[in-house]
Amino acid sequence: MKHGKRYRAAVEKLTALDVPERGTLESAVQAVIDLASAKFDETVELATRLGVDPRRADQMVRGTVVLPHGTGRTKCVIVLAKGEKIKEAEEAGADYVGSEDLIEKIKGGWFDFDAVIATPDMMGQVGKLGKLLGPKGLMPTPKTGTVTPDVAKAVGEIKAGRVEYRVDRHGNVHVPVGKISFGSDKLLENTTSLLREIVRARPSAAKGTYLASVTLTSTMGPGVGVDPQSVLATVK
Repeated sequence: MKHGKRYRAAVEKLTALDVPERGTLESAVQAVIDLASAKFDETVELATRLGVDPRRADQMVRGTVVLPHGTGRTKCVIVLAKGEKIKEAEEAGADYVGSEDLIEKIKGGWFDFDAVIATPDMMGQVGKLGKLLGPKGLMPTPKTGTVTPDVAKAVGEIKAGRVEYRVDRHGNVHVPVGKISFGSDKLLENTTSLLREIVRARPSAAKGTYLASVTLTSTMGPGVGVDPQSVLATVK
């Protein structure tokens, strides 16, 4: 794979910084900040490889966590509800609230939103959107708190920086943890909070090494490795 001039320069700088191949989380966060070179505020992402078999239901790793300092991006949230829940959602700051009208709009190809929350009584109708929302990771589900009667709480958490983590079919988890402009302290707190939840979510059926690899990277920068053992010692 051929990389661009900016990426190659970042790799050379990484070598010059003498960053260990797998160092501490603190050193990795600082290295990612030092390596950022884009003119825009790059997103910082955590990537982990887990020792699980996602094909088995008892080894699926999925959940949510509210990052202490958010993600640096305001999410567009829609709520599918009826009655008094509509007012609750609007007062909580939902961007769009409705029922059949929004469902029909989605069926027509509208996807200008980042999260969907639905009340339990709406799921009979929302279920019909599975083939549209599922592949985009937007389908409401009780496991991530997006099917709930407490729509105000769900909207508030997502607006405050709640992110979802979910292992893919290769055993990897990719989640944004903030922006370069956050600085090292806030990025470290966000990343630690996320890793703590991922470690806690370890399935009882998973055997052997669970946290196989941990990497931090920015939008335009190279990946910086983290020692999984140091992570485990930090988050416990």
